[in-house]
Amino acid sequence: MSDKLIVGLDIGTTKVCAIVGQRNENGKINILGVGVMPSIGGVVRGEVANISKTVEAIKGAIANASKVSNVSILAVHVGIAGEHIKSYQQTGVKIRENSETEITLKELEDMNKEQYRTVTDVGSKILHALPQEYTIDGRMVTKEPEGMPGTKLECKYHIVTGRVGAAKTIVKCVENAGLIATDVIVEPIASAYAVLSEEELQSGIAIVDIGGGTTDLAIFHDGKIRHTAVIPYGGEIITADIVDAFGIVEKQAELIKTKYGHATPQGTRANVMISVKGIGDRKPKQIMERNLAHVIHARIKEIIEMVNQEIKYSGYKDKLNLGVVLTGGGAQLKDLSNLVEYILGCEVKIGLPDPHLGKGLVEEVRSPMYATCIGLVLRGFHDMDASTENANVRVKKTETIKAGTSSGNNFFGGLLGGMKHWLKDDNSIDDFNKK
Repeated sequence: MSDKLIVGLDIGTTKVCAIVGQRNENGKINILGVGVMPSIGGVVRGEVANISKTVEAIKGAIANASKVSNVSILAVHVGIAGEHIKSYQQTGVKIRENSETEITLKELEDMNKEQYRTVTDVGSKILHALPQEYTIDGRMVTKEPEGMPGTKLECKYHIVTGRVGAAKTIVKCVENAGLIATDVIVEPIASAYAVLSEEELQSGIAIVDIGGGTTDLAIFHDGKIRHTAVIPYGGEIITADIVDAFGIVEKQAELIKTKYGHATPQGTRANVMISVKGIGDRKPKQIMERNLAHVIHARIKEIIEMVNQEIKYSGYKDKLNLGVVLTGGGAQLKDLSNLVEYILGCEVKIGLPDPHLGKGLVEEVRSPMYATCIGLVLRGFHDMDASTENANVRVKKTETIKAGTSSGNNFFGGLLGGMKHWLKDDNSIDDFNKK
């Protein structure tokens, strides 16, 4: 078993979660520690709104995970979300001086890094530049182009951007909590690590992560990410609707939503009443289970219809051969799979990180609400492996690397870099802070 540890940190609207993972000899992740703290007023719609409250929640989650695992936590892989996350496609071009020489790994890496210097909207920065397809002298290549000759090398990239201030604040919160942000990853991409297989990514699939403040969408086809989007609504707004509809406090609304809530009224029991304790000396309130479902249904239906519009906009509506995978805390809502299947017209399943879990506290994290945090841990180990591979390549002074570990064809191998371009190398966090 490896002695290396990775810590994932998911800073969400309703909770902050830290997970300590260790990879065993079978490549599975043993869960050594889990820490969860409520995020009360610190994060709004996936974006930090109050630094001090967020820092306290981070400290609490890290302290709990550290205590359980008996590990001193210094560095984390952290997720980033929020409605400021945008995506688009762009093409990078490199004219090579000698068409007869072979394309090298370094050329591909340099070309990828160059995408991070592209001018974006005012106040935004590129988070990820993810290779889609390569062409050499106008001919599309179906595999990594390294080792091939050619003059004009082109690559279509999926670009994911985020607001500079939001990303800087995430890093600041982590640092104020006494930690180092080793990498920052867009959350639906992290969730994909946890719940999607290579076969699913190849066949065509979408992941819909229903969090507290936002609902995140990522679409994959032919092993590559094709579209990402953020819907600015999640479970929190459903709770707010319940508060308004029945005149109860937020804590009570959240409780009855998770315990009795249904995505469709048809799944409820007729004439079943839910008793909600009165505030102070007031009498308890009686709420019909079916009426609660009507309130929930109206909002969750609206959210899923917005997801459906994004899928149509992506152009991949008819290419989702394996349908949709639901993750996030909102995915636990009763009857949700049936509603999503009806609206989207495709197969739907709940995404669990089971295939990647080994021993330890696996029962505590076997839930769609922990998919992002598990994915951050997996991403950490993947980056560690890739760093070792790249180091070995350079020591041997060769320009070859194992398939799937460079920046191209394989999705899990294609996310190298990311916000590390902000945290390290020529695009350092110091340069980033000046923007």
